[in-house]
Amino acid sequence: MSVQVSCSLPVNHQMPSEAHTAVTPTAIGGPQPMQARQGRHKQRYGEGGERLVAGCIPVRHNGSGAGADAVEVLLVSSRGGKGYCFPKGGWETDETVEAAAKRETVEEAGVRGVLEEPMVGIFPFQSLKGPQSSDVTPHQGKCIAHMYVMHVAEELDVWPESKERQRHWCPLAEASIKCRYQWMREALHAWIKRKGWHHLLDAPPVCTSPPPQLSSRASDFSDTSDSIDMGSRSQYASMISVAASEPHPFAPGQ
Repeated sequence: MSVQVSCSLPVNHQMPSEAHTAVTPTAIGGPQPMQARQGRHKQRYGEGGERLVAGCIPVRHNGSGAGADAVEVLLVSSRGGKGYCFPKGGWETDETVEAAAKRETVEEAGVRGVLEEPMVGIFPFQSLKGPQSSDVTPHQGKCIAHMYVMHVAEELDVWPESKERQRHWCPLAEASIKCRYQWMREALHAWIKRKGWHHLLDAPPVCTSPPPQLSSRASDFSDTSDSIDMGSRSQYASMISVAASEPHPFAPGQ
């Protein structure tokens, strides 16, 4: 799949079939990043003014066999302990979408690896962070995320946001339950479907460890419309069922 890197990126990508899925080699190692990028002066925006975002679903094999049971997913805690999510952030004008996804992943989660091609998909979401901040930007909270799966090859002990975030490796089903944002859950489900592991979406939810402590400050919450009640097992099951059955406007094949 070719990815346009102009500032006006169309959002109606057609995703290739699973037969074309591959892991694209990329350099691992090198200098350890010590600081995350700051500011939005290089931020890319879409045709409708949406803030363009890139991120990853980091995965690894636990050595216990093959298939879905051998895969673990990395979640990171949101700033302030507001729940778990996947690493993502702004796609900037001096980098490709792949480079942005890898940079955000090492900055927020402290892992590096190889990206699986094609990307999982493109997912729109609404963030309340932009319009409420002092640097109001043209996107007015509208964002478009470009999500990849990263096969993790290196896990750093110290990374730019290591003092602000916790890492949590867990099975696919648990990641689906714990992921704070619905659009991220849909990205995970899209990859699960691509791999042919549909049975995971029908299985009852199992949570093996508690989420990080939730913040009580309303000002901490961005993407509020996507937040979920981390204490309700029945709501998790309902969310997973809905996400699996309802088509996403930018899901693969749409």
